[in-house]
Amino acid sequence: MLQWYDYIFIVVSLIIIVLALLQGGKSEGASGAITGGGLNVFAKTKERGSQKIVTWLTFGFAIVWLFLALLIMVLNSQAGSSDSTGTSESVATAAALVPFLF
Repeated sequence: MLQWYDYIFIVVSLIIIVLALLQGGKSEGASGAITGGGLNVFAKTKERGSQKIVTWLTFGFAIVWLFLALLIMVLNSQAGSSDSTGTSESVATAAALVPFLF
């Protein structure tokens, strides 16, 4: 069952996706991709106006997303420790997933 913080986490995730899609590319277009002109990814380019606002909003929502992820992890671990019936099932599930992580 989803809690209130799960819904906020989903909304913040969707906002980050939209903001990332709104950010403009810094390459030279298709000709730069063919000739290799867009390879200098770390070149200093000044963002102005709305690009700067979208960049700062993305950064801010990313920080909020990180703190929400940590909060949800702590809240779920506290809820899991108080519920002794489901801990053995969750440990067995986690042990079954470990080989797939590496």
